[in-house]
Amino acid sequence: MFADPVFYLAAIPAVLITGIAKGGFGGIALMAVPLMSLVMSPVQAAGIMLPILIVMDAVGLWAFRKDFDPTHLTYLVPAATLGVLLGYLSVGWMSDDLIRIIVALIAAWFLISAFMRRGQATQKNGPPTPATAGLWGNVAGYTSFIAHAGGPPFQVYLIPKGLEPRAFAATAVFFFTIVNLIKLPPYLITGQISMTNFWLSATLFPIAPVGVALGVYLNGRVPRDVFFNLLYIGLGAVSLKLGYDGISGLLAQ
Repeated sequence: MFADPVFYLAAIPAVLITGIAKGGFGGIALMAVPLMSLVMSPVQAAGIMLPILIVMDAVGLWAFRKDFDPTHLTYLVPAATLGVLLGYLSVGWMSDDLIRIIVALIAAWFLISAFMRRGQATQKNGPPTPATAGLWGNVAGYTSFIAHAGGPPFQVYLIPKGLEPRAFAATAVFFFTIVNLIKLPPYLITGQISMTNFWLSATLFPIAPVGVALGVYLNGRVPRDVFFNLLYIGLGAVSLKLGYDGISGLLAQ
């Protein structure tokens, strides 16, 4: 089942960007749902992206199976599970326009937090802090359910812990693999993963490994600051457009 070409104009770049994130540019995957939300409901966009994310997670899980740090996951995963539950309970009464505004605010928060983290000092293998892990794990689960945007709160918690880069990436892969699997049943219950949405996901599966390979290729070849700055500009423009559309829609009701 194929959609209108306009859908693919947004969906193909969204999947490519997500793949690039999995290939070594973590954080930018947040751009996928906002980008697709320009041409469809953000709820449907999230439903289409989840099977693609699970496929990517399976590849990352194998690649990083020996490098993750389980100590932080012990606290983050239960908190994220509660956040997913809160997302499931709240999404049913929110309109598409309200969700567009929430997605725009999450994107804006990501941009602000990324700017503030520049030059941030870190510990060296800092120990888990249960209260902080509970807070940010919960937020990560909620934002991940709404818009696959759990990266910023996850990073706010884990970056100051000073893990080695590969351990950090591996722990992120394991965390979001678990969270995405937890999201699967409620997405099925709410109809976000319908047969129509799944077939749309399936048409995009071949793009996923291309994006991952592109991320691996670009990593080390393109200056990270240049790459991220370009994407931040794009994400800022998309979030402004989504926020405008959401507010206009609410005012028109």
